[in-house]
This record gives sequence, C-alpha cells and structure tokens, in this order.
Amino acid sequence: MAEFTDNGQDTMSGDAESMRTGPSLLPPTDIIERQDAFLMVLDVPGADPDTLDVSFDQGILSISAQSVSTAPEGYAPIYAEYRDGTFERKFIVSDRIDGNNIDAVLRDGVLRVTLPKQVPSPAKKISVKLN
Repeated sequence: MAEFTDNGQDTMSGDAESMRTGPSLLPPTDIIERQDAFLMVLDVPGADPDTLDVSFDQGILSISAQSVSTAPEGYAPIYAEYRDGTFERKFIVSDRIDGNNIDAVLRDGVLRVTLPKQVPSPAKKISVKLN
C-alpha cells in the first residue's frame, strides 16, 4: 500500500479544486496487517461525521473530512492545539484488496478502515483433453 500526496490537488481525476475551509490536514495513520485484512487507523480529531467521505475508486482509497471545533455549552476556548481544516489522505491500494467489502468506523476522533484481502482461488487440477 503506497501513499501519494499532491498538495491537496487531485491531478489524476482532473476535477476542479475542492472547496474547503481552513488548511488541509494530513491525518497521522497506522497500517497494520493480519492474515485476512489490512487495518488503517487514522487520527481525525474533531472530524464532522456528516462531512466524512471514504471512497475507493480504481485502486485509490480517498479519505476526507472537515474538522470543527466545539466547546461545551457555557465555555469558550482559550487554547487549542487542534486546528479546524480539512483532513485529506489518499492511498494507492494493492489489487489484493476486496474493494466491495471495505468497512469504515469513526469513533472518538479515530477512523478505522478495514480493507479485507481477496480470497485466492483454490488450486485445482485441470484436465488435459487429447485432440
């Protein structure tokens, strides 16, 4: 699995520049492997679930979400280390991934994306016909 970055511009699709508020943020990501799947764990603190977009197209996994600051009712922020902006990350994914069964779960500012591996075809004996 490889990552590519292109300063927020998707030069592969030819789409117009995306409309975003604030800076583009690169979420820290861990990728771990087990026998049947890869698990990607991305830190997206403050990500608005309504803006979260995880898509898989032509071997590219794209992840984006808007980050929004909130303070409990009656409080005003006086110091913050997290910034509002747009989380964006793209990965080139192996053709061994079953793109139809990718799963994503957002909980407590952490996005977990499960990329199941395709089940290889079982070995089989091929009979040879005589002509």
